[in-house]
Amino acid sequence: MRAAGLLWAALWGLLLPPVTADEGILHASGSGIPPVTKDYCIMYNSSWISLPNSLDNATFRTLENLTSTVLCSSSEVPSGLLKDKAVVVMGGNCTFLEKARIAQSLGAKMLLIASKPRLSSLSDNKTDFEDVTLPVALIRYNDIVDMQLTLGNEVNVTLYSPPLPEFDYSMVVIFLIAVFTVALGGYWSGVAELENLKAIASPGERETRRKKEENVTFTPVTVILFVVICCVMLVLLYFFYKWLVYVIISVFCLASAMSLYNCLAALMGEIPFGQCRIACCNKNIEVRLIFLAVFCIAAAVVWAVFRNEDRWAWILQDILGVAFCLNFIKTLKMPNFKSCVILLGLLLLYDVFFVFITPFITKNGASIMVEVAAGPFGNSEKLPVVIRVPRLEYSASTLCDMPFSLLGFGDIIVPGLLVAYCRRFDVQTSSSSVYYISCTIAYAIGMVLTFVVLALMKMGQPALLYLVPCTLITSSLVAWRRKEMKKFWKGSSYQVGWMP
Repeated sequence: MRAAGLLWAALWGLLLPPVTADEGILHASGSGIPPVTKDYCIMYNSSWISLPNSLDNATFRTLENLTSTVLCSSSEVPSGLLKDKAVVVMGGNCTFLEKARIAQSLGAKMLLIASKPRLSSLSDNKTDFEDVTLPVALIRYNDIVDMQLTLGNEVNVTLYSPPLPEFDYSMVVIFLIAVFTVALGGYWSGVAELENLKAIASPGERETRRKKEENVTFTPVTVILFVVICCVMLVLLYFFYKWLVYVIISVFCLASAMSLYNCLAALMGEIPFGQCRIACCNKNIEVRLIFLAVFCIAAAVVWAVFRNEDRWAWILQDILGVAFCLNFIKTLKMPNFKSCVILLGLLLLYDVFFVFITPFITKNGASIMVEVAAGPFGNSEKLPVVIRVPRLEYSASTLCDMPFSLLGFGDIIVPGLLVAYCRRFDVQTSSSSVYYISCTIAYAIGMVLTFVVLALMKMGQPALLYLVPCTLITSSLVAWRRKEMKKFWKGSSYQVGWMP
């Protein structure tokens, strides 16, 4: 389960910005005193017409609700009814631009087309409709109903499209989550290593420890095999996504529940109260651990059932994801810096290839990793292998949908394994946490660099492209400066003596 979990997490090493489109805001004002106002989402085509970016000097139009018609003929509307008004009609029977031409000929100054399905981009060919100059936008039919209930029958509306902020605080939240998880996972690994060092004096404990290490330690050969399997799995996901996505969701539920249990059980072990036990199957089990197991399973099940509830399910997914990453950083151990270099170096190449090179190979010119992240071919199910944080700055995007910034688990776990190795090396050599602190700071710098490039290029970035050089170079410089490179490269004598 541990190896499978890391394989699944490492498949996804990408930092994505929120997806943007031609989204705007309809600002509606009621006729009450004081007037009640409310904003609604619209979709428009920026190549047809440009909307103002603020409400300054905005021109309001009285809204005429004609959702009982589709406006495919001027005869559907009494003469003079639409003069200088904004009109809302239903979609269907004719193109958007045909409706717009009719509305314009009747004197309307704005056309809204109500849609019961999910809003999509306006993509009609405007070549034959160059004479159409009035704003055209799609709006949800439910929003028109809400507008009447909230603001009354006399409503004035205007359209605008505020620019997206260059920086969003969701990136700060992702940064804090990532650095916290890497730092805590590395520290926890060091605590476990210190306990192992204290237990090594007993031959029985020594043999038990050796058996455990065989199951959680990567050798250079297994690292190479692991990366090859990652490549195969990502390609399989690209071609068979609609089936494999449910396998990934099932694995996430199981692995995250186990990881959350391990994390909380470690904390609970430090609490000296409530340690009553019951006998079961010739074992004494703490009652509080039974309740903890039920809680962790319930958390995973609740996420699985409500995973598409964007308003709050992302919080539960992030909690489970952080627990998953912490457990693997603590549990999976790199035997030496050599294995760290091989793992991080190969996964860096894997990341870059599937983000930047595959667009030259695929038929639609899209990156395989980005396509898998978004769900190929419009699949509504998303892989739960990312930390998700919604955009926090108010904009048309947050009104229309809930766009998320994403950071793959692999961008936390893979560098986290190096941070954990540095922490264990500190413990083994009594080097006052210098390797651990330096590598953690280097990871934070790498994350900042990734965000800067993301803001400049406005496209998904393979975060390992920046995290791997920062962490590897920093760790190497510290070892070289302390004249411990040979020991750091091969692992401590303690590790070399006990590795299988």
